[in-house]
Amino acid sequence: MNTELKNAVLATDLKAQYDACAKKLLGYKDILARILIEAVEEFRRMSPDEVKLLIEDDIHIGKIPVDPGLTNVVVGVDEDGKEIIGMNTVNEEVNAGYILFDIIFYVRLKEGRSKIIINIEAQRKEPTEYDILNRAVFYASREISSQKNREFVNSNYNDIKKVYSIWICMNMSENSMNHIHLTNDTIIGNQVWKGKEDLVNIVMIGLAKEISPKEEKHKLHRLLGALLSERLKEEEKLNILKNEYHISMEKSIKEDVKVMCNLSEGIEERGIIKGREEGRTELLKQQVQKKLAKGQSIEVIAEDLVEDVEVIRTIVDEIQAEE
Repeated sequence: MNTELKNAVLATDLKAQYDACAKKLLGYKDILARILIEAVEEFRRMSPDEVKLLIEDDIHIGKIPVDPGLTNVVVGVDEDGKEIIGMNTVNEEVNAGYILFDIIFYVRLKEGRSKIIINIEAQRKEPTEYDILNRAVFYASREISSQKNREFVNSNYNDIKKVYSIWICMNMSENSMNHIHLTNDTIIGNQVWKGKEDLVNIVMIGLAKEISPKEEKHKLHRLLGALLSERLKEEEKLNILKNEYHISMEKSIKEDVKVMCNLSEGIEERGIIKGREEGRTELLKQQVQKKLAKGQSIEVIAEDLVEDVEVIRTIVDEIQAEE
């Protein structure tokens, strides 16, 4: 395997590990509680400790399929012999072809037994191959439609639980937060239609490349920026989490922060190596062009530049394809 391809493969592997580690860190209740307080109206003005108690223990990270027909599974039978439907957890490695929710879990409401379904998605950057809001709408819609036979049966649509799909997009040009939800525009008459207009909610959180300043309005962005940063050192991250947000530094979270920092350093190193390789390739290409212009053969060029004939032949093919 040539060096450039090898570096690309290693960088891809590191990024995949980084993404998995990011999901794991976001899945800690201490972090989820603070996201809910800032992003979900029902938990505003509550303390992190209060919200943590309301988050149910089954926090599914990279295990629940998004695809229709795969989100639910039969988990048992009740006393009347009816099937009990639950979320379908799959092995991410075995079922690599599935689209999976990054994080999905239930959180109870303070005033009663009602629950909200929360999905959190982490993106290292805004995708270019599709519009991210369109994907968020699809995920929120699946959170609703997959409740059929799990949260409600037959035509009991009043039992549908409110859902939130919260997207954290890193490396954006500025900090941002948007709440996208249903609105009711009266066009004719004054009819009041029964039902809940707040069932579907999308929250888009944009994180600037630089970590946010220590300000109240940037509280969540600073926390997430520090947690997911590819630039901050381990000690800096832990210091912010512990001293600014008073998050308990349990051994598990400290280890995961360390892993993320190591992965970030690996990605940066691979980027530097790749940059050097690309620079060397471009220089070699320029040298080959000059020698071709002088009428030198591939074999002579290879001998002059101390390169394999096949390497020079590939470069020549590229040059000719561009002409």
